[in-house]
Amino acid sequence: MESGVAQYPIKDWDLYTTELNKRLGLDNQVMRAIGNKARRDPKRIVFAEADNIKILKAAQLVFDEGIGFPILLGNEEKIKAIAAENGIDLEGLPVFDPRSDALEEKRNHYGDLFLAKRSRKGFNVHESRKIMKDRNHFGCMMVECGEADAMISGLTKNYPDTIRPAIQVIGMEEGVSKIAGMYMMLTKKGPLFLADTTVNFNPTAEELAEITLLAAKEVRQFNIIPRIAMLSYSNFGSSDSPEAKMVARARTIVKEKNPSLIVEGEMQASVAFNKELMQENYPFCELADKDVNVLIFPNLAAGNIAYNLMKELDTADAVGPILLGLKKPVHILQLGSSIRSILNMAVIAVVDAQQKSKTQTPTQEIVRQSRWWKRFRKEKNA
Repeated sequence: MESGVAQYPIKDWDLYTTELNKRLGLDNQVMRAIGNKARRDPKRIVFAEADNIKILKAAQLVFDEGIGFPILLGNEEKIKAIAAENGIDLEGLPVFDPRSDALEEKRNHYGDLFLAKRSRKGFNVHESRKIMKDRNHFGCMMVECGEADAMISGLTKNYPDTIRPAIQVIGMEEGVSKIAGMYMMLTKKGPLFLADTTVNFNPTAEELAEITLLAAKEVRQFNIIPRIAMLSYSNFGSSDSPEAKMVARARTIVKEKNPSLIVEGEMQASVAFNKELMQENYPFCELADKDVNVLIFPNLAAGNIAYNLMKELDTADAVGPILLGLKKPVHILQLGSSIRSILNMAVIAVVDAQQKSKTQTPTQEIVRQSRWWKRFRKEKNA
């Protein structure tokens, strides 16, 4: 401004930074908004794979940035050794080893609760208690019992091995028959949500409708109005194949259950993103004058391929997968996720926990009175 290069005086420097980031394609306005929401009411997050350096670095960021309170699961000596070698500060963060003798009573208690849920589904007393040595089962039970608010896992394990304990221990929301996975892709044009990308191989029309409604509900949590395109290789009846008809039927079911929801299909992806083409050829389409921000795929292969292509071609940053339909927040990391991806997932887990538990539990009050909480507040205020 002093040299005269600036064409106008800059009064709002935060806004100016945002504008510069937009020009570079670095605008993460949605994640910033979600992060601010998380910081207003931080929650307790169980990290089930705390013997991993990425998890420990992300956990420190979660704590230092006031997003949440990490609870670390794993061998305490190993975790502290990794932290010391890499300059990671874990002071005040609780570490629990589900395999330790010190937690035998807690493990047996969790096992008995697990048996009550799975007693006629292949488990006995011994197996129910033994399985609580598994960190994913132990962490899910902490969330189920109100001793934590959310869990994050999956960095080093296959997706099915991580999602199974969540289904067995926590279960699905009332009225939900299928869970689903959704990715949030941060693009230059704004966030784009993709579902189902991780769970359901070949959903029926009824199941695809349920996935669509779950995705719309989650998108609203980010203060975004969902505008949904249900994708296929057909446009509004141009093919009478079973798959095209299935997607069209799913859209009909969605509109019957939620008439106000902006959703269209079946339609090709090229049509979904071309408003001029839509207005010229399909003026009846609800999306003809709107920007699509949610894509629903006809099967798992299509959704998984699409998000991986976008991610690997650097057209978008991927956040997720966000697990939809569970009673309580458990989110599964992609195998080998970056520290930034883990941090973003923690932010989403906290906001998810805020929505799913409106009232404060006695355990949360204990946390607030602890030295851990006091340290957090002191550092944040400083």
